[in-house]
This record gives sequence, C-alpha cells and structure tokens, in this order.
Amino acid sequence: MNTQFKKGVLELVVMMVVAKKDIYGYELVKEVCNIVHVNEGTIYPLLKRMTNESIFDTYLQESTEGPPRKYYRITVRGLEVMKQIKQEWIEFSNSINKFIEENKGV
Repeated sequence: MNTQFKKGVLELVVMMVVAKKDIYGYELVKEVCNIVHVNEGTIYPLLKRMTNESIFDTYLQESTEGPPRKYYRITVRGLEVMKQIKQEWIEFSNSINKFIEENKGV
C-alpha cells in the first residue's frame, strides 16, 4: 500500500483500535498491522504524541509474562477527535470513490 495512504489513515485506525478496548503497545501494533502494515517503530511515536495531546491516557498493569505493561485508553477528547476524523475520512473517501466511478474509462 502507498506510504502516503497509510499515513493518512493510521491515526484513525489506531484510535479506533484503542476505542474498542484498553490495549498495550505490542498488542496494538499487531492489531493495526492486520489492517495497515506498518513498522513497530511507526506506532510508538504516534502513541506518545497522541498521549501528549490527551487523546489517550495510560496506566500500568502487572503482567504474568514479565514486567508491567503500559496500557492505552482513549479519553473523552480522543473519542471526539476520532469521531471528527472518521467523518472527514468518510466524506473524503466517498468523494474519491465517486470521482473514480465517474472516470472508469480513464
């Protein structure tokens, strides 16, 4: 998939995954990669930025498989941002799909 396409949708995908359930970093990377293949190194800076922007908050939870894990949960602000970006994405993709449909012969 085109790198620019991935960048455009990655933030929305990450928010939607976290909105389904609180999740720790590695598990989030696996789920996101099922939708959009990205490197692990792409996700963690995004999580840090989104936490700094109060889209997510974090907490530690003990793990039976090693050290405590940092979990991410979406905030009320994050839900509002996600809703807005989701609507913008739907409008954008509908517009592009319409354009493609109208220009099938090209």
